[in-house]
Amino acid sequence: MMKLLQPNLWVDNLQEIPLQQLQSIGIKGLMIDIDNTLVAWDQSEPAQEVRQWVTRARTLGFQVVLVSNNHSLRVDEMQAFFMVHGFSKAKKPTLGTLKKAIRLMGFPRQQVAMIGDQIFTDVLGGNRLGVYTILVTPIKSKEFWWTTLVRPVEARVLHRMKKFRNHG
Repeated sequence: MMKLLQPNLWVDNLQEIPLQQLQSIGIKGLMIDIDNTLVAWDQSEPAQEVRQWVTRARTLGFQVVLVSNNHSLRVDEMQAFFMVHGFSKAKKPTLGTLKKAIRLMGFPRQQVAMIGDQIFTDVLGGNRLGVYTILVTPIKSKEFWWTTLVRPVEARVLHRMKKFRNHG
């Protein structure tokens, strides 16, 4: 089970994701979570540096698709900001919507990465699907009530991963 929760890459924020390195390993599509990955859960607009990062990724040739467990209005707002396709009510870590996002991009799974801030939704779903997974530190500590219940368990898992990574 721990293997399914282990991301391929773990960074503090989007700007630390090495886009050229992803290209060098054949990644062409990015499925990106919204809340606390691109924008704080309780904010309606992404920060300028996040907008610039998404623009840079698209300029480099990455196809970007938003995949969120949030409602359609939230996803619609973010689609307008980033001018990309998006899927709401994804029910991550289930695979149905993630598969739809991959079909929309038209790439094989090996050429797609999942980027998100939660191991039990984004990383687990991505790993179950067989895509490259990238975990980012959440933008803000204020979160949806359900996420606040899951974070303590996630923190214990992440602590074990850090310990293994530093000594393994």
